[in-house]
Amino acid sequence: MFVHSRATRWRLRSRVLELPERPLVMGIVNATPDSFSDGGRHDGEDAAVAHGLALAAEGADILDVGGESTRPFSEPVDADEEWRRVGGVVRRLARETDLPISIDTSKAWIAERAIDAGAEIINDVTGLEGDPAMVGVAVASGAGVCAMHMRGTPKTMQIDPRYDDVVAEIRSYLVARRDALLAAGVEFDRICLDPGIGFGKTHAHNLDLVARAGAFLDLGAPILVGHSRKGFVGKLLEKPLGRPATLEDRDAATAGIACVLAAQGIQIVRVHAVGLVRAAIEAFVTSRRLPAGRGSSSASG
Repeated sequence: MFVHSRATRWRLRSRVLELPERPLVMGIVNATPDSFSDGGRHDGEDAAVAHGLALAAEGADILDVGGESTRPFSEPVDADEEWRRVGGVVRRLARETDLPISIDTSKAWIAERAIDAGAEIINDVTGLEGDPAMVGVAVASGAGVCAMHMRGTPKTMQIDPRYDDVVAEIRSYLVARRDALLAAGVEFDRICLDPGIGFGKTHAHNLDLVARAGAFLDLGAPILVGHSRKGFVGKLLEKPLGRPATLEDRDAATAGIACVLAAQGIQIVRVHAVGLVRAAIEAFVTSRRLPAGRGSSSASG
């Protein structure tokens, strides 16, 4: 088997993203009334745009705009409604910030219109399999693509998901999707892969994916991990905290897990609390560069 080296760049529609030592931070802009994590606080074009600009100010490297909830057991929305939610948001964020805009959709019609409005990336939870026209849009536009693993659909994915070896099985799927995209004409350096934490996985599966995320790096594509605020993060905290985790607890834990992923060389993390996660990653990466044995005997700090 040919082993690729860790990806250091990701080519998008009109630019190239260099992938430095630290993971890039993709900020989540939910233009939905039913997000699992923010309760629709950014529903409506003006609110979503303001939130995207705030995430940019906090240090986001990419803004990911979505108009259809993919939380467990969610119902799909039709294309017209999804475009109503995201069209103006994508157009305005592409105009008002220099950051690359990603469109989080599994519909080719939405992706094509979003690219025309200024989006650089197609982020598809179905691995570009949910809509037969999606791969053609990716090839024709030259957009960067992120293909994610999901077992089932958002409505069914959490009904008794089982794997013999979750990392090995998802790795095999991502290899197959990468190779299928290449065969269809998507250029290698435009492909990003996502193991799909929380999408058809149990708590134990998610923890295994976090611990072994580096196993995907030799696929040669950038690896994106979206663990932010998910159920397994809250469950991870309940025993040590002795109470249900709050949203603030989940954000702090998300930042901690981002450092675990940074230590393994993961290139992109998709998160809600951009400022907190960016600060944690920067502190982690900077501290790793400090020379050993330079500690002071002084108690001041």
